[in-house]
Amino acid sequence: MTESGNRDVPVAKQVPFEREHHGDAFVDPYEWMRDKQSPEVQEYVAAQNRLCENRNKPLASLRSTLFDELKSHVQETDMSVPTRMDGYWYFTRTQQGKQYAVQCRMPIAGPDDWDPPQVDAVGEPGSMPGEQIVFDANAESEGHDFFRIGGMDISKDGRWMLYGVDVEGDERYDYRIRNLETGEELPEMFTGISGACFTPDAQWVFYTVLDDAWRPCVVFRHRVGTPIDEDVEVFREHDERFWAGVGMSFDERSIVIGTGSKTTTEVLMLPVDTPEGEFKAFIPREDGVEYDVSFACFEGAGEHGSDIPIAVVYHNALNPNFEIDVIDMRKHEPPYRLGEGVCVASGSPYGCERGDDVEPGASAKPIGAPYTKPGNPAIMQGAHGLGIEGIAIHRNFVTLSYRAESLTHLAVMTKQAAVEDFLARRPWRFTELVPPALEGDWDVDESVDEVNEERAAVWQAVGGMEDDTAGPHAVRAAAGVIDDFQRAQGDGHAVHGASRRAMTSSDGATADAMPGETRRLYSIGAGGNPSYDAPRMRYSFSSYTRPGELHDIDPATGEDRLLKRATVLGDFDPRDYMERRVWITARDGERIPVSLVWRRDVPTCDSAMFITGYGAYEISSDPGFSVARISMLDRGVLYAVPHIRGGGEMGRAWYEQGRRLNKKHTFEDFVDAARALQNAGLANPARTVADGGSAGGLLMGAVANLAPECFAGIEADVPFVDALTSILDPSLPLTVTEWDEWGDPLHDAEVYRYMKSYTPYENAPSSADDPRTAHFPRIFITTSMNDTRVLYVEPLKWLARLQSAGIDAIAKIEVEAGHGGISGRYKQWQELAYENAWCLSVMGVMH
Repeated sequence: MTESGNRDVPVAKQVPFEREHHGDAFVDPYEWMRDKQSPEVQEYVAAQNRLCENRNKPLASLRSTLFDELKSHVQETDMSVPTRMDGYWYFTRTQQGKQYAVQCRMPIAGPDDWDPPQVDAVGEPGSMPGEQIVFDANAESEGHDFFRIGGMDISKDGRWMLYGVDVEGDERYDYRIRNLETGEELPEMFTGISGACFTPDAQWVFYTVLDDAWRPCVVFRHRVGTPIDEDVEVFREHDERFWAGVGMSFDERSIVIGTGSKTTTEVLMLPVDTPEGEFKAFIPREDGVEYDVSFACFEGAGEHGSDIPIAVVYHNALNPNFEIDVIDMRKHEPPYRLGEGVCVASGSPYGCERGDDVEPGASAKPIGAPYTKPGNPAIMQGAHGLGIEGIAIHRNFVTLSYRAESLTHLAVMTKQAAVEDFLARRPWRFTELVPPALEGDWDVDESVDEVNEERAAVWQAVGGMEDDTAGPHAVRAAAGVIDDFQRAQGDGHAVHGASRRAMTSSDGATADAMPGETRRLYSIGAGGNPSYDAPRMRYSFSSYTRPGELHDIDPATGEDRLLKRATVLGDFDPRDYMERRVWITARDGERIPVSLVWRRDVPTCDSAMFITGYGAYEISSDPGFSVARISMLDRGVLYAVPHIRGGGEMGRAWYEQGRRLNKKHTFEDFVDAARALQNAGLANPARTVADGGSAGGLLMGAVANLAPECFAGIEADVPFVDALTSILDPSLPLTVTEWDEWGDPLHDAEVYRYMKSYTPYENAPSSADDPRTAHFPRIFITTSMNDTRVLYVEPLKWLARLQSAGIDAIAKIEVEAGHGGISGRYKQWQELAYENAWCLSVMGVMH
């Protein structure tokens, strides 16, 4: 390795290495970097870190300012709302100056104690009467540069704790058993495993072991107090596409092994009272079918007041966007079949690969077409992009989670009403929860005329985008365009206002003419409900600009209580910030939702823009609050999130249209969204920075190659940029399990050619003669030497190729961390300030 010119850029040696598949040969000059222990690799990493540090020295003051701003908004000493599990209230404390949280608990006052205790939020851990420190990660992490808790399980009597830690960042955890009464630990240690669970009596541990490819695939049984070498293998997953994991069922009556690939799952169960028995499949595996199962009962609903035991099955055997069936287990003994029982909710098949199996012609319909099904709850009728995400049945209430209009939805009903609807075989009467409006908010207080007048000034460029100058991929609709959006129909209703469907119209325009409606973009979900017997349901929500809140609600009366609102210190006021959902038309005609966030008193015209995306694994980029984002917004940056295909925002079809041989839609959607916002005059390409991590890092590399002129800079975090090389090698961690996501290029020539056409490393400029280098964005890469999901060698090779072409590319390479980056909250804040300072500098914002 040498250094080039006056820029001190390390020049990596080139050693030709030929990779040949399907008659195609690719000569890779940097494959030698795969030898992690090589002195040359280590020297190269050190040189790149020196380059990165030298390049970013001028940003030291900005980094310090950003860190101080972030820190000034955080209430460093705080605690979570206590959550009841068995005989204790559990909660988490954070303390000023401490890197990690402290897990604590207090005993319940009695079996009917369902109101969380009042705990001094600024007190020292263990300072309250009866308060016990369960786990102090600050003490446990001493002597380690990296520390992460892998899991924590506590016996039903509260005496024993099973916990795992990772001190390398490689996601292999060491588990120990601790007596919480004495602090003593048992001699057995489960080393380098994936995960583990107790039986409720803490007499048995079931744990999952990884193979050489980092795939969790073998489950062992351990009797507490016996030598580890006497443990018994109870399950082995032989199909290399599948992962396995083990845990307890929600009702704690069964030990459950879940195994699955990206497209197929299976659940095996064993009664907890026979832990040495044989696991049996609840429903046998069927290729291409995903399912999950939980158990509950309808208390006193049977003949003569008997209970009705039920199985709740979530699956996509009959509908690609999933359905939920409730099976009366009195009907017959197992095994059961998918599709048996009463269907509670079913997703939209529109645009799905198997949509025609549900409804003739459904596959050809637009994903966002309104979907109506008589058997669905009334709140779902006419929903767009409807996907079913889950149901939870407790003693006193039932919750339903689903997606529509690219946003999360949460509905609730009483258990009694659910029993009545189940027995009558009619649609269940769920009530949708909508976040309570923020007092004095801009989306509630202002008159319709004032709202539309303000919005017209901001969005007039967006609303009129369908002209010859704007191009075919520009924004077609924006907030305030449609005023006559219809309210939800039928018996379903929502608390705190109309259904979430009233927030976003069928073509993405916010229904601003509906006074009293909130128009922020929320993520909402049930949370903190580990007890089956709880009388009230907890739920939480947040938006891009409204900090998270935790509430509980009595489904019988509708009484809603605020339990905790996230504290943001300083002069922060969510009313000072705007957020909107607009829709752009991609080059193939599909309509893509884009979330936009900005400071209200800063004109969104020719703005600096931070645009981020992911678009893989059916993972949705949902709205969420970030303290660090405030600093960007306050500096006039427009924050944009295109909800591109490959994610799950619009249900299963959204995912299917962005994976395998449709993967390029992900990259094109992102580029088309960026161009649309720039063509609308909202953002300046010369001041636009894009960001993505992991599979989102693949996205970053692809869009840099595809449309370099759209971006001034790109931050790629732990980027999956040498995708084809990795997916061709089944010996690498996770490769075979990824074939369901990307396709199998090793055995399929079409997949090979398709992946080769987009994989960032092979398609990046390799010399200054490439015409793209004249407009190529500046590149900032972060990676970790211990990352087991995206090996460090991928970004390093990409970096070397970019630098050899004269492109301004730097990398910050962590030598201790893993895929999730460094540990410790203050260290993470410093890293975030480091990255954001680079982004702002590329945008031309240096203050």
